[in-house]
Amino acid sequence: MWYWIKMIVLVILGAGLLWLAYEVITFPSISKLATENPTTTSMIEYRLAEARSEGREQRKAMIWTPIEQISPNLHRAVLAGEDARFFEHNGFDWDAIQAAWDEAVEEGKKEDKAECEAEAKAANTPKKDCMPSEEDWIPSLPSFKRGASTVTQQLAKNLYLSEDRNFLRKGREAAYTYFLERNLSKKRILEIYLNVIEWGDGIYGAEAASRNYFKKSASDLTKDEAAFLSAMIPSPLNVFNPQKNRKRVVRRQRAILRGMNSIKLAY
Repeated sequence: MWYWIKMIVLVILGAGLLWLAYEVITFPSISKLATENPTTTSMIEYRLAEARSEGREQRKAMIWTPIEQISPNLHRAVLAGEDARFFEHNGFDWDAIQAAWDEAVEEGKKEDKAECEAEAKAANTPKKDCMPSEEDWIPSLPSFKRGASTVTQQLAKNLYLSEDRNFLRKGREAAYTYFLERNLSKKRILEIYLNVIEWGDGIYGAEAASRNYFKKSASDLTKDEAAFLSAMIPSPLNVFNPQKNRKRVVRRQRAILRGMNSIKLAY
């Protein structure tokens, strides 16, 4: 009996060591980003592969532009829309994460209550019988509809991670975020972010986006134009695609414009 327990433990430990060795071997050289500009990202490669598998044209418009040549209006607009505390945190905005958790829990309560009431109605039983007390209630796993990712976390996902959503991916995201913050300045992190994020079908980075939507260089973006581009970032292909949902983009643009004045660029 003890022999088999020991064997199982050894197998588990061996598998754990092999996994750890794999993670160490395949860990990206993040420190190189201090001086080297990425020419592609995991996100870009995923989109290209997606287009190939669907028989669509593979598009990639990406024009690397130093941050000094990108309008400060866009710096402020992106931070106002995505990460207003960018210069204050170390890669993880714990206040935003807590707020996202609280909101997700409340949303879970509403969903559980609605499900309970529907079940009670179908079974013709009192609603109170299917809901536990507040002390005993255990929420469903929160869906985190509210965003809590910082610019650094988003950059880590864009650069290195697949579209799979699991705890292993979240662990890698946390590790990459930590090393991005440790090895790069805030200015460099924002510079890379502005140059690689998706802004439409095959459109990556501020310069390509500015030329595509406004027929001008990113250095010449006005506050309104910068806020418009920032408004698209969460879902440029669908929810905040101006060709599909322009009114939603404009509503978010207005909110970003209100927040831009409070963003101080600390570099």
